[in-house]
Amino acid sequence: MTTNGKVAVVAVGGNSLILDKDHQTVADQYDAACKTMVHVADMVEQGYNVVLTHGNGPQVGFILLRSEIARSQIHDVPLDSCGADTQGAIGYNFQMALGNEFKKRNINKPVVTVVTQVLVDKNDKSFKNPSKPIGSFYSEEEAKERIAKDKWEMVEDAGRGWRRVVASPLPLEIIEENAIKALTEKGFCVVAVGGGGIPVVKDENGMLKGAAAVIDKDFASSLLASNINADVFIVSTAVEKACLNFGKPDQKSLDKVTVGELEKYCEEGHFKPGSMLPKCQAIIKFIKNGGKHAIITNPENLAKAVKGEAGTHVYPN
Repeated sequence: MTTNGKVAVVAVGGNSLILDKDHQTVADQYDAACKTMVHVADMVEQGYNVVLTHGNGPQVGFILLRSEIARSQIHDVPLDSCGADTQGAIGYNFQMALGNEFKKRNINKPVVTVVTQVLVDKNDKSFKNPSKPIGSFYSEEEAKERIAKDKWEMVEDAGRGWRRVVASPLPLEIIEENAIKALTEKGFCVVAVGGGGIPVVKDENGMLKGAAAVIDKDFASSLLASNINADVFIVSTAVEKACLNFGKPDQKSLDKVTVGELEKYCEEGHFKPGSMLPKCQAIIKFIKNGGKHAIITNPENLAKAVKGEAGTHVYPN
């Protein structure tokens, strides 16, 4: 298997794991991963060394729900351990799906998952004002009990009940970055920074400790792409291209934009918070940190996008 030496970091969206609410089982998630890995293998056949990152929101929710149901029988699972669990399980799915796809094509390329810690600042302002909802909905009475007993931060969520909220701090450093880079240079296809990485903070002695937080996976993927000098950073999502005036009669797809133009569109409110906006912000960070090329597209267009035939392409000014 020859490579062109180009490294692509591909941040895989949730639709590559859970297609819809009727397809959430482990078997369903593996089937969804298999569909995405066909397109990743197409990129590898074009000579790219691919590093895959992924989200884990629903999967963490499932673990928290199991923990909740069983809490009278067994200990709770801390949030950082939930992240580690999902990195292993999703990484296993990706390894098997991509490894089997390589076998079908006689591609001799090993796939490996790196359980990845990501350093955040323990004084990040989001720890004082947690806003990222996770887990199940609770009654007001249950919420008060959790606030008193477990010191959870809870908020009422649009009349649907009460939910736990946690911090979403910015990623500062990827602890296993050197291992990821070394494996990539040796020709491995690496799965890393799952769910934005397991958030860790440093104590006064410089020792690492897990944090009850959730890191945005696109921001963490952007940091990884910058730090390993990726040739292209791809944010894979549910649509082929980013659009201006999305869902309106004058909707306009974006083909090629400069980072300055993309910043302007973000400021003008074209992209929805919690959806396309953080993806665009992650790409802006990558380009401003020295990146040369970033792409937004859906999984089925990955191979076309790296040839310039699909997706939204972002370049320096």
